[in-house]
Amino acid sequence: MTEKKMFGGLSFLYRGKMSVGIVKDDLCVRVLAPDDQIELQKEGVRPMDFTGKPMKEMVFVAPEGFATEPELAYYVNLGIAHAESKVK
Repeated sequence: MTEKKMFGGLSFLYRGKMSVGIVKDDLCVRVLAPDDQIELQKEGVRPMDFTGKPMKEMVFVAPEGFATEPELAYYVNLGIAHAESKVK
């Protein structure tokens, strides 16, 4: 994992691919489709958008959605799974 400033916050890259990050108080997570649509049904999860258009396979999770260590680990693992799918 490496750190990089992105999206006005701090992102963590797994094998060079963005997986998770923090923007203000929210967790930013890359999630493989169609699981991203499943995640969007959860309370505190919303599409990630900066320009008014949602970004593909990216969600924001409000602080209450990753308040416990197991919840945070869940989202970190989703981000790593996304990154692993993109590494050849």
